[in-house]
Amino acid sequence: MLKLENVSFSYRKGTSAIENISIDSSKGTCIGLLGENGAGKSTIFLNMLGIYKPSSGQVIYEGTPLSYKKKDLNQFRQKVSMVFQDPDQQIFYSNVEDDIAFALKNMELPEEEIKKRVQAAMEEVNITHLKDRPVHYLSYGQKKRVAIAGILAMDCDTILFDEPTAGLDPSMTEDMKVLLKKLVDQGKRLIVSSHDMDFIYGVCDYIYIISQGNMVTEGDLENVFLNEKAIQEARLIPPSLVRAHLHGGVPLFRKEEDFYRYLQKTCKEM
Repeated sequence: MLKLENVSFSYRKGTSAIENISIDSSKGTCIGLLGENGAGKSTIFLNMLGIYKPSSGQVIYEGTPLSYKKKDLNQFRQKVSMVFQDPDQQIFYSNVEDDIAFALKNMELPEEEIKKRVQAAMEEVNITHLKDRPVHYLSYGQKKRVAIAGILAMDCDTILFDEPTAGLDPSMTEDMKVLLKKLVDQGKRLIVSSHDMDFIYGVCDYIYIISQGNMVTEGDLENVFLNEKAIQEARLIPPSLVRAHLHGGVPLFRKEEDFYRYLQKTCKEM
C-alpha cells in the first residue's frame, strides 16, 4: 500500500506547499483527494510519485520508506504511476502506438508482450482506430486517452489520476467513471484528485479534503460529504445528490438514476 506520513513540502524559496499531510491508500479502493485549484493536490501527487522529495515526513510503499535512488524509483514507478492532468506532460512519441509502448520498451519487456499490452490498453480506452495517428493531430480528449493507455499498459498496482475530468466533455466524463470502476474491479488501487464533487461522489469510497496545503478532514464518502462545515472551509460545494438530501428533504442517494426513480414514485403517489 502507498502512504504519506506527515509529509510537508516547501519550494526552494521557502514557500510552503503542503504541511503535515498523511494519506493511506489502504483505506479505500478508490481514494478521492479533494480541494480547490491551488490547494496542493498536484504537489501531493508529485511527492507520492517521488518526483518531489518531502521537506519532512516520508512516503511509504508496501511498508518501506521510498528510496530516491534512480534505479529504485524506476522500479517503484512500474508499480505506482500517474496520469497527469495535462496529457502533453506524458506523451513523448509522435505516433500513438509507439507512445503507449514507450515505458514498456524501457522496461525491456519482450516484443510480443509489448504488442499484447499496447493492444489491450488501446481497447480499454477505445482508441484502437487511432493507433497510427500522429499525436499532434489528436484532440485534447484523445490525447488524454493515449496518456491513460500508456499507464494501463504498464499494469501498475496503484494509479494516481490528477484531475482526470479536466477538459473533458460530459460524455467522456461518463466514460472516465466507467473506466475507473473497471480498474477497481480489476483490483487496482486508485487515488483521484479533483475539485469535481459530483465525479468524486460517483467513483470514490474514501475521501481526503485539503485546503491551502493542509488537511481539512478525511473519512468515508457519506460522512465527509455530509460535513458541511469542512466542505465550506475547503471552499467547495457538496455534490448535487448530497445537496438534494441536505436541503430538499429527500433520502441520500449514490446514483442519479435512483434519485430520479424516487422522484417518479413520489410524484405518482401524490
